[in-house]
Amino acid sequence: MNEKVFKAYDVRGIYPDQLNEEMAWKIGYACAQFMRMNLTGLDKADPRKNMVIVGRDMRLSSPSLSQALIEGIRSTGTGCIDIGMIDTPEIYFAINHLGCCGGIQTTASHNPAQYNGFKISGVHARPIGENTGLQEIKRLVFSMRKNPPAQFGAVEHMDLKLPYKGHVLRFLKMARPLKVVVDAGNGMAGKFIRDIFMDQPNVNIIPINMEITGSFKHDPNPLVDANLRQLQESVLSNAADLGVCFDGDADRCIFVDEQARIIRCDIATALLAKDFLKANPGAAVVYDLRSSRVVKEEIQNAGGVPRRERVGHAFMKKSLADSKGVFGGELSGHFYFRDNFNCDSGAIAFACILSVLSRYDTPVSHVLKPLLRWHSSGEINYEVSDKDAAIARLAQTYKDASIDYLDGITVEYDTWWFNVRKSNTEPLLRLNLEANTAETMKKKLDEVGRLLGTPISH
Repeated sequence: MNEKVFKAYDVRGIYPDQLNEEMAWKIGYACAQFMRMNLTGLDKADPRKNMVIVGRDMRLSSPSLSQALIEGIRSTGTGCIDIGMIDTPEIYFAINHLGCCGGIQTTASHNPAQYNGFKISGVHARPIGENTGLQEIKRLVFSMRKNPPAQFGAVEHMDLKLPYKGHVLRFLKMARPLKVVVDAGNGMAGKFIRDIFMDQPNVNIIPINMEITGSFKHDPNPLVDANLRQLQESVLSNAADLGVCFDGDADRCIFVDEQARIIRCDIATALLAKDFLKANPGAAVVYDLRSSRVVKEEIQNAGGVPRRERVGHAFMKKSLADSKGVFGGELSGHFYFRDNFNCDSGAIAFACILSVLSRYDTPVSHVLKPLLRWHSSGEINYEVSDKDAAIARLAQTYKDASIDYLDGITVEYDTWWFNVRKSNTEPLLRLNLEANTAETMKKKLDEVGRLLGTPISH
C-alpha cells in the first residue's frame, strides 16, 4: 500500500498500482470508524446519523472501488446509502438532505483517466482533510488487519435525482433566453446537465463531450487552457452567448464569453458577489488571496464585508461558515454558497452565472469589461530549491510594503501587489502578481521573477 495517495484534501492515486480495492476496503472501514467516533453531541438515536453516503464518478475503476469501499464501511457495522453515479456536489447535498454522519465520493476529480481516489466529508458535509481527520484515517488504514466482521451494516440504494434537481433550480432565475455551450468533459456534468438543465425555459444548451464512457476527449481539467479549445471553437461557430467547461467530478467550472475569451474565476467571483449582496446587504463574501483586487473593491462597493482567505476548499468552507457569509469564490473554479451548506457546486455556479447574465441586454464581454481594471500575471511557477530563503529575500526587498503571511507571502503597494505560495509537493513557488496598468505589471513581474529564479510554466 502506498502512503503517498493521502493528499492534503483527499485520497488520490493511479489505479491499481497506487490505489486498489484492498485499500478502498480499508479506507471505508477507517472512515466509518472515524465518522462514528465524531458523532459527539448528535442524536445517535436517529438511524440515519449512523449511516454513511457513498457515491462515485464515471471512471472505469469507480464501480469496483466504490463497492470495496462500501464493504469496508459495512464491516464496522455501519449502515451505508449508495446514491450511485453522481457529481461530487450531490454528495454534499445528500449528507445534509438525509442527515447522515458523512459521505465519501469515489473520484479523482480533474486527474486523467488512470487515476482514482476518494473525497471524504463529515457531518453537514464538512471537509475531512489532512488537519481535520485524514491523518487519523490514514493511521487507521495502515495499522488495521482485515478480520471477519462481527456484524454487517445495512446497505440502501437511493436515487436523489429529483430532490437534487429541486435544490439546484432554486438558484436559477432566468430573465431572458441565453444560448450556452456546455463542455461536460465526458465527466459527471454530462449527467446533471441532462437531468437538471436541458428542460429549462430560456436555457438553450449546445452540449459537447456529454458521453459518459470513462474516457476523456481532453483531460478533465478546465484550468488548463488547451482543454478549453473545443469549447471556444464551439462558442464562436454557434454564436453562443457564453460557454462553460466542467472538471471530471463537476465541482469546478470555467466560463468563456461570447468572443471565446476565458473569464478568470476571480472576475466571475466579483460579478456574483455583487449580485448576492443585492439580496443580502452587509453580508460577508469570501475570496482566496490570489484573487484580483477588483473582488475586494466590488464587495465593498456593494456594501458587503470582504473576507480574504487561504487557498483550499477546507479554508474557504470554514471561513464562509464562521463569517456567516453568503458566497465565496476561488481562483481554481470552486464557488461556495451559504444556501448550499457552505459547499461548492459546479451546477449551482452555472445556474447563478446564467441568472445574472440573463438580466443584462448586452454581450457578456461588455458586462465584464468594468471588472477588468487590474492587470494580472496569472499563476507562474518557479523552481526554487530553498523556498523559505526565497520568501525571506522577498520580505527584505519589499520591506516598505504592507506584508502578511496568511498563505505564503503577500506584498501590497497602492498600484501593484503579489502573492508567493509554496507548493506542498514540489520544489516550486507559485507567483500571482497584479498591477493597475499592463506596463507596471510587466515591469514588476520581471523584477519579482528575477528574485525567484527560473519560471517553469506560464
